[in-house]
Amino acid sequence: MQKLIIIAAINGGITSRQKNPAVPFSPEEIAQAAYDCWNAGASVAHIHARNPDGTPSYDAEIYGEIVHRIRERCDILINLSTSGLNLPPHLEKKEAWNHLQFRPDIASFNCGSVNHGSKPFINPPELARALALDIREYHAKPEIEVYHQGIIGEALKLQEDGYLTGPLCFSFAMGIQGGAAATCKNLLHFVESIPQDSVWSALGIGKHQLAINLHTMLLGGHVRTGLEDNVYYRYGELARDNAQLVERLARLAGEVGRDVASPAEAKQILGIR
Repeated sequence: MQKLIIIAAINGGITSRQKNPAVPFSPEEIAQAAYDCWNAGASVAHIHARNPDGTPSYDAEIYGEIVHRIRERCDILINLSTSGLNLPPHLEKKEAWNHLQFRPDIASFNCGSVNHGSKPFINPPELARALALDIREYHAKPEIEVYHQGIIGEALKLQEDGYLTGPLCFSFAMGIQGGAAATCKNLLHFVESIPQDSVWSALGIGKHQLAINLHTMLLGGHVRTGLEDNVYYRYGELARDNAQLVERLARLAGEVGRDVASPAEAKQILGIR
């Protein structure tokens, strides 16, 4: 079976320190968390920028500092969010991905809409096309965020029209209110709905994190963990930090015979040049 890529979703855009004090906010804290996760076995760090007060940031300079600090420390692959879910209404839509100039290895790619809890997350086709072209310009790998079945169809249409090329990379985000429930049946359906040459990973929100991680590991996909998706290590016990969650997956991967991929191996698996 293919080596396992462990993705550390370090902070997200909205997870607060009221939920877990270990959520990193500053560029230094984010870079240190990425380094700790790299030491624990993660080969990819998925990152959102934050303001000093913890609110979501779309300041390119903050993203640039994060990228610089991480690259000073280690070779973990950098996956930057391009989500406009929390973009202030006075900003142009493209400001959600103004940090592509810092050339992340991977960029999240939203090409479908969903009710994200009580907040509509709207990603019309013209926005997805513009994002796809900008991701290509900066030679990042688009990671297609799948919240429900319809988004797979949207991605395949973009591939057919030439906006997405090569083997596609999917991330199945399961358990979000308004999206697909975090069940093994839904996961299997997603996997069976994508081209055979695709690379895929999956994540479960909250209490579903570990179960989806384990199902994914056994099905041959790649796994995402971290405080963006879940702040607990087990029921009633907060995770110490992101690295603790990564360490668990690296240990379990060994138990089920999945060797953990290094960043260089992850780059090859993902088709990143």
